[in-house]
Amino acid sequence: MTRLARSVLVDADVVRSRIAPLAPGAEHDAIFAARFADHFPTLHRLFGELYGARDDALEALTAVVGLAADSWRERPADLRELDARREAEPPFYLDASMLGGVCYVDRYAGDLEGVRRQIPYFTELGLTYLHLMPLFASPEGNSDGGYAVSSYRDVDPALGSMAELASLARELRAAGISLVVDFIFNHTSDEHVWARRAVAGEVVDGVDHSDFYLIYPDRTMPDAYERTTREIFPDDHPGSFVQLPDGRWIWATFYHFQWDLNYANPAVFRAMAGEMLFLANQGVELLRMDAVAFIWKELGTTCESLPQAHLLLQAFNAVLRMAAPSLLFKSEAIVHPDEVVTYVSQAECQISYNPLQMALTWEALATRDASLLNQALERRHALPEGTAWVNYVRSHDDIGWTFADEDAAELGIDGYAHRRHLNDFFVDRVPGSFARGVPFQDNPRTGDCRIAGTTASLAGVEAGDPLGVDRVLLAHALALSTGGIPLIYLGDEVGQLNDYSYRERPAEAGDSRWVNRPFRPSAAYDARTDPRATAGRVFAGLRRLIEVRKATPELGGGTLLPFRTPHRSVVAFQRPGWIAELPRVLVLANVGDTAVRVEALTLSGFDAAARDLLAGRSVDLRDGVALPPASVRWLRVTPR
Repeated sequence: MTRLARSVLVDADVVRSRIAPLAPGAEHDAIFAARFADHFPTLHRLFGELYGARDDALEALTAVVGLAADSWRERPADLRELDARREAEPPFYLDASMLGGVCYVDRYAGDLEGVRRQIPYFTELGLTYLHLMPLFASPEGNSDGGYAVSSYRDVDPALGSMAELASLARELRAAGISLVVDFIFNHTSDEHVWARRAVAGEVVDGVDHSDFYLIYPDRTMPDAYERTTREIFPDDHPGSFVQLPDGRWIWATFYHFQWDLNYANPAVFRAMAGEMLFLANQGVELLRMDAVAFIWKELGTTCESLPQAHLLLQAFNAVLRMAAPSLLFKSEAIVHPDEVVTYVSQAECQISYNPLQMALTWEALATRDASLLNQALERRHALPEGTAWVNYVRSHDDIGWTFADEDAAELGIDGYAHRRHLNDFFVDRVPGSFARGVPFQDNPRTGDCRIAGTTASLAGVEAGDPLGVDRVLLAHALALSTGGIPLIYLGDEVGQLNDYSYRERPAEAGDSRWVNRPFRPSAAYDARTDPRATAGRVFAGLRRLIEVRKATPELGGGTLLPFRTPHRSVVAFQRPGWIAELPRVLVLANVGDTAVRVEALTLSGFDAAARDLLAGRSVDLRDGVALPPASVRWLRVTPR
């Protein structure tokens, strides 16, 4: 039994005595004391499991609670009010009114002031959630799009300041929009002060930084680890380690300038908890937890999705529940579907990207066959109560085919061959392909490849395919109707195309993902009210989808019920919303290039009288439902 586990009560009293005394009678301090009583036992237990064998565990735990107490005292009054409101109400992210947007600050708006000027447009579109891509200080040149962080407390000076970010958060909140930022906590840039101190072996304020990263004097340990880890960015460097100028080796899962933190050291936990608390007090409401699967390393394993990764997330949550309970986590785990869902709970990540639905939406459009997508929606959509998917059509990143091979095999599909076919289709290596994607990290040795491209370019708009706009709308209609938070990459709502000019910029030319990170398409936005323009057709169609969703309570929550048709090209499911009472919404989407009709017999489990929500008219199900190519229907139906 560990030292922490042996002395829970004694150590809890020690922690209470070591944090600065709470002011007697102060209402806000009494609130912190109550939250401390609720959540410290959990934090204490988790620290015991993670660090109980270390002599410095109790000292680190005490320091973490002290950070939380200090952060609570400094928390602005309006954020304390937000905390109280969020604790008292049902989870806001389950409401049918939720709509997310995501963008790079510089590419979409120039700087934070430019983002502020876009707030009227965000409200026009209906956003309630704005995710700003990495905006912290990072190295000049290639910084992996900002995912190499040099400081979590400094905004990139080209974008603005931390004071401007806090002011923007307040204005967004006043407009009903929650601010989301990326929290890159698996690694830092090699220019972060912790990294410089680690290489130099410095001890600062009693903290030895040499153990903040995994650094080894020779190849003995790196070779041992790399027997079971996989290469993530083979174009950048082989394996999981890079060599320092002095000959030592440091862990770098991703790019050579992104060094993985050593969470086996409780001082690293303490430091990162402090950064989270700081951002919470700037008004950030959600943190996108980057690369969650990689945060714990253990020899002889893949060093992905280890049990300690979950314990770390739970421990960070316990800290935040004391001092900033309205701050939530969004999981970014692009791993096997069975692993993705393990990060989603009220104790870990309350919301999560849904990479399986995203990938299989594109798979269905490419194959004109909805079988894999229907299987996933029926089998892998459910989440724990009080949590939600973030359903997206595409992100800033690449598309990887994350479906489970065992699921594909049940449908007679060979997973390896199918991924190769999808890669070829989306980079226009298949005759008749409508897609104009670009390969990312194409690895001839392993056959691995991922796909980059904007929604419009992948869906056929760039190729001039007559169904291109319809596919854009269909893909978004699925994201909008499966529950949780639908997320739009801003610019896609006006049909932005691939930006091939990245090849002319040296810092971007080696990373094809910049093709799907265009600068704000001003001309397309100017044409968004023109029904003759592609931008106008996309914008009008998407606005209609958003308006109907917000007015349809059944599309809130996350419950999804299966519905089967005899047509392989039809995606079909039912949405009962928050509660099981009738009626419900039946979603039918045809991913094929030819029209189909869902016959009356298939629909005979519902009353004949139904409502086509998107068309705004009544329909008689005894006539069946016609589905043109690349089309969707949201039908309010009443089961018999």
